Amino acid sequence: MAAGGSGNGLYDHLYKRFFEQRDRHEGYLFQHAPGGSAPPPTVTFSQKLRWWTWDRWQRRKKILAERDRLQQEIIQIRKTGNPK
Repeated sequence: MAAGGSGNGLYDHLYKRFFEQRDRHEGYLFQHAPGGSAPPPTVTFSQKLRWWTWDRWQRRKKILAERDRLQQEIIQIRKTGNPK
């Protein structure tokens, strides 16, 4: 390793690999981390989002409603111990 240390820490192997690849490295490795066991929830819309979109408030309302629904599902799971 480049900067002192015993070399037996929790992340030393990652630091070592970083220092070995630092001259030819592009970007961050953590951006390519594997996903979890389930894909993140998405909200779909009928029209593409543009910076000049007139229905921004409707989109926001739909996103917040989906967020609230998912939160209620989580609360329900915690209360009952069952998914539904």
